[in-house]
Amino acid sequence: MVLVGVGYRATVEGKELILSLGFSHPVPDDLKVKVEDNTRITVSGYDKSNIGQFAASIRKWRPPEPYKGKGVKYADEIIRRKEGKLGKK
Repeated sequence: MVLVGVGYRATVEGKELILSLGFSHPVPDDLKVKVEDNTRITVSGYDKSNIGQFAASIRKWRPPEPYKGKGVKYADEIIRRKEGKLGKK
């Protein structure tokens, strides 16, 4: 998972994943969370459905928005971007 946007950061303290989105998440015992360079989160474990469910719960707080692409997205996810308003001429 990748955090995109100014001020979006992630850290791990014990079994807590601290996101600077305004939320913190307790990590389930069967999952391991690793934070690389403050904006990249790696979730690993034995049960694929638990990994996907935990990753989806993180993503739902700040899903990527279509204009600037800011938010939490999966590493291989492609965000379809929209064009903004064009000013009056």
